[in-house]
Amino acid sequence: MDPRTNPYAPGAGTPPPELAGRDKLIEAAAVALDRIKEGLSARSLVMYGLRGVGKTVLLNQMRLDAEANGTVTVPIEAPEGRSLPAILLPSLRSSMIRVSRSEATKSGLKRILGILASFAKAFRMKYEDIEFSIDIEPEEGIADSGDLEHDLTELLQVIGELAKSRGVVVSIFIDELQYVAEEQLAALITALHSANQHRLPITLFAAGLPQLLGLLGKAKSYAERLFDFQFIGALAPEYAREAIIEPARRLKVEYEPEAIDQIVQATECYPYFLQAWGQHCWQEAQQSPITHADARQATEIAIAQLDSSFFRVRFDRLTPSEKRYLRAMAELGPGPHRSGDVAEILQRPVNSIAPTRSSLIRKGMAYSPAHGDIAFTAPLFDGFMQRIMRLET
Repeated sequence: MDPRTNPYAPGAGTPPPELAGRDKLIEAAAVALDRIKEGLSARSLVMYGLRGVGKTVLLNQMRLDAEANGTVTVPIEAPEGRSLPAILLPSLRSSMIRVSRSEATKSGLKRILGILASFAKAFRMKYEDIEFSIDIEPEEGIADSGDLEHDLTELLQVIGELAKSRGVVVSIFIDELQYVAEEQLAALITALHSANQHRLPITLFAAGLPQLLGLLGKAKSYAERLFDFQFIGALAPEYAREAIIEPARRLKVEYEPEAIDQIVQATECYPYFLQAWGQHCWQEAQQSPITHADARQATEIAIAQLDSSFFRVRFDRLTPSEKRYLRAMAELGPGPHRSGDVAEILQRPVNSIAPTRSSLIRKGMAYSPAHGDIAFTAPLFDGFMQRIMRLET
């Protein structure tokens, strides 16, 4: 088949040609923004799930839909090791400029930018990664006490009031929220809670790994009432089939039913893997329909490519002890597993490998779905560990 017309799009946050099975969630986000715009209450949305389930794709689609409907968005990715003020300030500045483009609103913009400058000045010593600078005099007395919870609350209050006066909604979109430190998460939750109490048109849409649920609850006990938590998992089989079949069908290419069965089984219906398998099926097939043999060959190629990229880039970040821990987990299967069972495989006391377990969770390689349990954050990672590494104790 012609590689120039290959419709499949595996990638980090790359939108698939067919966003199957997520319509209700996308509509729920649109409804929440419409309610906020009308001065009605709506909870912020937090999506959580494993790697490769399409959280970033969903977050981006919600943001694009919001912008098309007049919402002012603040897009952020939270990289590991960066502070919340450092990643928040530049995006807030850009978004506030979009709110205040007209001559009539320039005075409001100048005040907001002065407060942002003041906020940055107050935290530059505490968070050394803040590189934000702006050629404007800081406005003293607002959001500059040096207490993040207090100052972020004041900052979002001023932004919310400006947005309300302009008749717009400001929506913060944060991907990989699990990398934000607990103290900073607590400040963000408090600030959003205050804005919600004052019915200000400011909200949050966020995505992260499964541990995010526990992290938010630990940061603030009332987080479960402030956020609408949505678990994003693998697609239902009928939607997985749709994600493979429809992009090809639009180009007048069909699949043999057995080929689709092979893809669904091999990918376990995870969206990222569906795109990878579809891409390789297209490249292997000579003509329509794409056959079961094409799908089998694509499976071998897709697994080899995942081993050298999607999985390998995560593996290479690990210390030797972390690799051994994950290899022991893989020996037990996909999981979740009891930490004691992993320790037994390694022939070590549970408490002696607890620091390694904690490190893997901090790095986003594993999570604890229940007390004493451990599981991979990347689907199919157990198979990769078995292929790449011998079990050592």
